[in-house]
Amino acid sequence: MAGSPDGLRTIQDFIRWGASRFNAAGLFFGHGTDNALDEAAQLVLFALHLPPDLPAMYRDCSLTEPERGAVAALIERRITERKPASYLTNRAWFAGLEFYVDDQVLVPRSPLAELVEAGFDPWADAERIRRVLDLCAGSGCIGIAAAVYLPEAEVDLAEISQGALAVAARNIARHGLDDRVRVVESDLFSCLTGRTYDAIVSNPPYLSTAELAALPEEYHKEPRLGLAGGESGLDLVLRILYEAPSYLNEGGILVVEVGNSAEELEQRFPDVPFMWLEFERGGEGVFLMRREQLVEFHPLFEQVVERA
Repeated sequence: MAGSPDGLRTIQDFIRWGASRFNAAGLFFGHGTDNALDEAAQLVLFALHLPPDLPAMYRDCSLTEPERGAVAALIERRITERKPASYLTNRAWFAGLEFYVDDQVLVPRSPLAELVEAGFDPWADAERIRRVLDLCAGSGCIGIAAAVYLPEAEVDLAEISQGALAVAARNIARHGLDDRVRVVESDLFSCLTGRTYDAIVSNPPYLSTAELAALPEEYHKEPRLGLAGGESGLDLVLRILYEAPSYLNEGGILVVEVGNSAEELEQRFPDVPFMWLEFERGGEGVFLMRREQLVEFHPLFEQVVERA
């Protein structure tokens, strides 16, 4: 095996070694960590069946021979397979909660976590939010987190991918929310007729064809269905804007992440008052609109959808 771990003994030794291997291999970090050391720590501690917040004092502990082999094998997989670490460990965190993930879903990393943790404050009264829709739900992390932080709310997770729905169902069970959260196989709103919500939250595919092609290899290990937003990146976003008012209650809000497609969206609709949210922990490209605004500008959205 390249880069033999001979001579390494402690947890910290292997974290340092793993980070060095990752940097030398030119890995990309953007699926829960943003640097080689944190990524190596995540994998080393997982291989040792230790918590990610292991106190620093334990990092000088020595590994047994089988443990050394397990850690080295996982580090090597990250390099050779170029998969995000969360796919190797089947776990990721969102809004302070742990989720099961595999390559049927995107690795959770949306700035929407901050909004959900705040119960949509100050944009909505948490006590009045009784029904939430997580549209293009993937792993279900956004909707499930909403159910945790809004303990009186019922949540639908709408998703077209059966593989993703299976992951979302697993996460619902994991968090004990079967009584308030359900999965719905649906192409956007197609199977939600008659249902309305106080908040619709969506992290849809929004990468343009050019942006998707230019992504590092790690992103191409994620399901293309969750990333590809068409030539401009806005194929699904435009449909959501057009259809959403029919599924929002009076006073309801629509929150959508569009990432780098924000500029294209504003250019298409210069008169639409998108509210671009700011996040203390970083992240951008998330807009909020109220139902009455969606109704007011519905003719504009309709024209664009009909021409598409």
